[in-house]
Amino acid sequence: MAKANGGGVVSALILSCLLLLTSASAFYLPGVAPRDFQKGDELQVKVNKLSSTKTQLPYDYYFLDYCKPSNIMNSAENLGEVLRGDRIENSVYSFKMRRDESCKAVCRTKLTSEAAKNFKEKIDDEYRVNMILDNLPVAVPRQRRGGSQAPSYEHGFRVGYKSKDDKYYISNHLSFKVMYHKDPESEDARIVGFEVIPSSVKHEYSNWDDKNPKVTTCSADIKIAPGSTTPQEVVADTYVVFSYDVTFQPSEIKWASRWDTYLLMNDDQIHWFSIINSLMIVLFLSGMVAMIMLRTLYRDIANYNQLETQEEAQEETGWKLVHGDVFRPPVNSGLLCVYVGTGVQFFGMTLVTMIFALLGFLSPSNRGGLMTAMVLLWVFMGLFAGYSSARLYKMFKGSEWKRITLKTAFMFPGIVFAIFFVLNTLIWGEKSSGAVPFGTMFALVVLWFGISVPLVFVGSYIGYKRPALEDPVKTNKIPRQIPEQAWYMQPAFSILIGGILPFGAVFIELFFILTSIWLNQFNYIFGFLFIVFIILIITCAEITIVLCYFQLCSEDYHWWWRAYLTAGSSALYLFAYSAFYFFTKLEITKVISGILYFGYMLIVSYAFFVLTGTIGFYACFWFVHKIYSSVKID
Repeated sequence: MAKANGGGVVSALILSCLLLLTSASAFYLPGVAPRDFQKGDELQVKVNKLSSTKTQLPYDYYFLDYCKPSNIMNSAENLGEVLRGDRIENSVYSFKMRRDESCKAVCRTKLTSEAAKNFKEKIDDEYRVNMILDNLPVAVPRQRRGGSQAPSYEHGFRVGYKSKDDKYYISNHLSFKVMYHKDPESEDARIVGFEVIPSSVKHEYSNWDDKNPKVTTCSADIKIAPGSTTPQEVVADTYVVFSYDVTFQPSEIKWASRWDTYLLMNDDQIHWFSIINSLMIVLFLSGMVAMIMLRTLYRDIANYNQLETQEEAQEETGWKLVHGDVFRPPVNSGLLCVYVGTGVQFFGMTLVTMIFALLGFLSPSNRGGLMTAMVLLWVFMGLFAGYSSARLYKMFKGSEWKRITLKTAFMFPGIVFAIFFVLNTLIWGEKSSGAVPFGTMFALVVLWFGISVPLVFVGSYIGYKRPALEDPVKTNKIPRQIPEQAWYMQPAFSILIGGILPFGAVFIELFFILTSIWLNQFNYIFGFLFIVFIILIITCAEITIVLCYFQLCSEDYHWWWRAYLTAGSSALYLFAYSAFYFFTKLEITKVISGILYFGYMLIVSYAFFVLTGTIGFYACFWFVHKIYSSVKID
């Protein structure tokens, strides 16, 4: 009866998660306290990195010869911002709250040959300028596909554009629009929108005065719009005048909802299709597991328990015959313990991050908050990594627990850090702001050695002091010979087949994750993501149990590593899909950018392997313990 209720528990879990999804798919907490502005208060526009989906290499805003304020100040950055390449600084753009300005020249700069070359390169690579006002990123309005009237935005504006005759033009005039929500009971107002329309204008002037810049192409009567004036060409040894205008527009949008336009999903029906597709896979696997558990396995256990003589038992075939070898420690058992412990660490980090994000604590307005949370959670989850690896190692009757602890603390982070260091060196060579500074790299090492490693040792010490898990059956001294296996039960084939379904359950959602990471789009649909994560856990567990049962029935008792690799092989499909995405969706042409893409996706795939492999291993471990403790064995 307890087994029959298992399916109901899974169904109830999925149903409750779907209810959460409908209410939390775009829910978030604003993350920062609201600021009230009165009429005439000064508003300072801040500048962030220059970003491009073609190169994936962010640059500091002042890498190009834009006008600089007298004193450039960096805003406070958290760990996640530095790792993302964000560099937030003050700018020359400043205006008064709810006071429109028609056309104001702010500065003039002379383009050297090097500066002109840099502008042309960034225009070729379709770089965008990212600005921030009151913690709200600037957006460029665009027409939705299909002629929909709903608002749609692009993040940041283009540095410039290239004409058909191969001439380069710079976006040197910015038409800002600031939306505000006014308090009906006072003069206070809050900023709820920040838009810009860039234009290229060849400004004319008679005498330039830095303290009071005036140009003849700017006046209260002139409304500058894209294409309405002579554009400013990027040519060496020429002066470029930067200007802006700003309009303030009242809005019914409340401050708590001001991020909704940025987080608007264009393809929510595709997300629902993804969920339904994943649920179909789960239902299919659940049906197979139910059939095995409730019919075949139940019948097997009943038959085995009714056998009265040893001769009858020897005539039987199937999974009971390997009871004397099924708990024999595997080859490289220490390495398996290390990977299982690392997987527990990664699972804990992912689960807690998902829950925090689902509850709205990781707001998109808190730039870098998600990555900072992931790094810190990874560090503190080292306690569970050490505990899990030591418990499993003691069950295998291992004695060198300190060596296993060291491997748990250093193997996975060491490999990832080595790849990351090489990639960071390449980024540094390109003079990109995406390169992690030495100080931040040192801080990561301190977190690793100073917190994570000690916690792994503490967890390992606690886990090794606990009583060892007892096997439900005794292990024979002499290993049983494994009969020749059918082609479809060969390890390589069954492992590769096992990874297809877990990947199939998440690959549609994977498209949105890759788009969010590599195409600079906000992805804050953690309701959908959490559901897919739950489905991934169930799928990994069920496919591993099914294939493990078939393996034991064919009298092959080497299930330890195969259980891990069966679910973990989904990482191969993830990496293959990322390669497909690279060649079909991205426009990356530079070799360095391609190396960065595949380097980071290799890290992601490796982490996915560790996560899914551990889920499959523990599911299979529970299943094997369950079935062998259910039969009478002399």
